[in-house]
Amino acid sequence: MKRQSTAFALALLAGVMLAFSASNALAYRVFVSNEKENTISVIDSETLEVIHTIKTGNRPRGIILGNEGKWVIVCVSDDNKLQVFDTQTYELVKDLPSGPDPELPILHTSGNPLYVSNEDDNLVTVVDIFENRIITDIPVGVEPEGMGMSPDGKWLVNTSETTNMAHFIDTESLKVIDNVLVDSRPRVAEFTPDGKEVWVSAEIGGTVTVIATESREVLAKINFEIQGITKDAIQPVGVRITSDGKKAFVALGPSNRVAVVDVATREVERYLLVGQRVWNLGFTPDEKLLFTTNGTSNDVSVIDVASLKVTKSIRVGRYPWGVVAAPN
Repeated sequence: MKRQSTAFALALLAGVMLAFSASNALAYRVFVSNEKENTISVIDSETLEVIHTIKTGNRPRGIILGNEGKWVIVCVSDDNKLQVFDTQTYELVKDLPSGPDPELPILHTSGNPLYVSNEDDNLVTVVDIFENRIITDIPVGVEPEGMGMSPDGKWLVNTSETTNMAHFIDTESLKVIDNVLVDSRPRVAEFTPDGKEVWVSAEIGGTVTVIATESREVLAKINFEIQGITKDAIQPVGVRITSDGKKAFVALGPSNRVAVVDVATREVERYLLVGQRVWNLGFTPDEKLLFTTNGTSNDVSVIDVASLKVTKSIRVGRYPWGVVAAPN
């Protein structure tokens, strides 16, 4: 009888440990850059609460993961550099060089190098993140911002806000191969998971332009209409596409809405009400949750991707700008 009780207790303990492990595997840390507070808020994806605040340099904006998720890399624009923090300890690992006023970074699919748009010098800077050195600079249009990387690592697309173009850069030659005119003030470039299309948001133009990757032909322009909201308040910025390629989410700025778009038909399915001046978007790695940065309400909205419902608002720092999620 004692032997059976011991066996039962061990089985129960194993079950509890397995459940805890499964639960823990689904927990993520969500990093939000706060542009006017010079901090990064760290949110636990299970409790949906801020668990830590990282002090950064001046004006943190674009934020990504690096070194296989061990680093969070953020542009500190007014310091003309990037900072690297450990995703577990939150300690500063090092600084990385850039040009003046870096805004958005992106890594090659291999994990190195890093490409960063420098808003003030019309260049994309290519940086070796392990050797901490600038490899080269690539001339692009005026006020470069958006940075999209094709899934095969062949193409980098940079958008220039004033030139109103999407610049297609060959990552092998590090040269601009083609330029595609889009609508006014392009912000973000996002490839579809199959790499066949890149979606470019235009903040003032109020559209998302869909471009064929290989031919660089404009395939479509997606427009947005929200009852009771004036056209000039509908300003597309952040774009995120699910890994199955079925749905796209578009942050629409001062309209305080996120559009849900069917990727195949390019039709808007619905609009989700979030915080004020929604700017950028970030999925958790399992894509169950989507976080939005709401610049003027100083919060983050949490969207349940399966139900397409906004489930919570989380207070963060002043003017949240970028967001990225890493596994615990």
